[in-house]
Amino acid sequence: MKNSVAMDPIDHTLFRDTLAARAIEEPNTVFLRFGDDTYTIGQINAASNRVANALLGSGLKPGDRVGLMLPSHPDHIIAIFATMKAGLVRVPVNVHAKGPSLEHYFTAYDLAALVADDQYRAQLDEAFVEVAAPAIIWRGSVDGRGDNYEALVAQASDAEPDVCFDTDDILALTPSSGTTGAPKGVLKSDRTLRAGPMAVLKITDARPGDVFLLWEPLHHGAGVAVIISAVLGKVTLAMVERFSVSNFWNDVRRYGVTHIHYLGGVLPLLLKQPPSDQDRDHKVRIAWGGGCPPEIWRDVEERFGVTLREGYGLSELITFVTLNLDRRVGSCGVPLSLYDLKVVDDDGQEVAAGEVGEIVAKSKQPETGFLGYFRNEETTRDTQRDGWLLTGDLARRDEDGFIFYAGRKKEMLRRRGINISAWEVEQVVNKHAAVAECALIGVPSELGEDDLKIVIRLIEGASLDPMALIEFCEARMPYYQVPRYVEEISEFPKTPTQRIRKKELSRSVSSSWDLEATGRTVSRKPVKA
Repeated sequence: MKNSVAMDPIDHTLFRDTLAARAIEEPNTVFLRFGDDTYTIGQINAASNRVANALLGSGLKPGDRVGLMLPSHPDHIIAIFATMKAGLVRVPVNVHAKGPSLEHYFTAYDLAALVADDQYRAQLDEAFVEVAAPAIIWRGSVDGRGDNYEALVAQASDAEPDVCFDTDDILALTPSSGTTGAPKGVLKSDRTLRAGPMAVLKITDARPGDVFLLWEPLHHGAGVAVIISAVLGKVTLAMVERFSVSNFWNDVRRYGVTHIHYLGGVLPLLLKQPPSDQDRDHKVRIAWGGGCPPEIWRDVEERFGVTLREGYGLSELITFVTLNLDRRVGSCGVPLSLYDLKVVDDDGQEVAAGEVGEIVAKSKQPETGFLGYFRNEETTRDTQRDGWLLTGDLARRDEDGFIFYAGRKKEMLRRRGINISAWEVEQVVNKHAAVAECALIGVPSELGEDDLKIVIRLIEGASLDPMALIEFCEARMPYYQVPRYVEEISEFPKTPTQRIRKKELSRSVSSSWDLEATGRTVSRKPVKA
């Protein structure tokens, strides 16, 4: 790549030491707002110490794996910081998981203990019929069953925990997104857990006293990166329980937010809300994240008066390994100077500028590279080639080395001998004024390979004739990308970062609208849009 964004190597200073130092230097600085409650950095540090000492006092020791199944609440932030102070290996448990997906945490990660909120007891009781339960510390328990989180913490010291571990010791197993196949536990050290947040501070240009809106669930790496970056960058957090498109800007105004983070379909959802004379009534300077459709980039900036900055990252590395600080529309930028990136074909050869290939990455600082999957040497090995991490993500690069995301390799569909990027089709369909969001999936074809089915969720109160949608597509995409089937859905199943879980969408077409059933065929010559 010709360009890169300069970033210093990640040093040896443990996160716990930075948090402790800040608590000494500025104990009364506000770190977190949640509802009407305010938490200073001194209070957060002391509370984290108490939880860390309570966990260690329960018999756990550095290196033990501890699951956290907690709601979006300040206690969750404190518990995350506590594991990093105690040298414990945090395993985030998705609070929406149930059945086999929940059981997977206990069969795959060999937990020594689980800190769980009592509201998830029914899910866990069901899971523990099939798998053995670790030691459980219940938060909010009222029936005296099991260890009580509040009681243990109340008896613990708020002194810094007396344990030793290294900056490259493993402190978390971050499950990969799990949109296909069972999630794999990505090994994360103190150093890699700080590297992503340092990139967040780089992309946001955040200054001490700035305010980040924290809407991301903390069982996902993006949310964890935000809270760690707030400690490292002396930023204040405004925490809400969940993402709400209708309350989003009210929360931004209420807390004086200066930076907002977006993922998946967040920006299209915000843009499709009714315009308001308050759209620019806020303090936000920068919206940062990934996945903004290129065609709405300038619309978002103009309507809301913010600057968009995109990046690209993945669970196996860090939050961002590329940054677009130049507002080059549609691009996720160029690599951080910590990483080498290439766009290659199936044989590992770099493709020419403008051609689609797979992103492969390598860290120049080995300690911030891919550390592997927990107890999964075979997949760890298969995910790499000659020292390069195979990301499974497709992209193009321009002559300046800027990366343009082009979807997941596993989501490439093949129709009539032609490869089709689901991502490219979805970008077009999402432009339709009646469509809130959509997903393209392959369905069985009598001719072999795939037929295309577009699943759409309409904006509230809207209606859409499927034929009108097909004609909309014909005018804006090659004939071979135009879907055959159209199906409406009231709500998409999603990951914590608002990505649609395509594997949960039905491949049946029995209730879908079928273009071929109308006797109409797709025009091979798109009309002028």
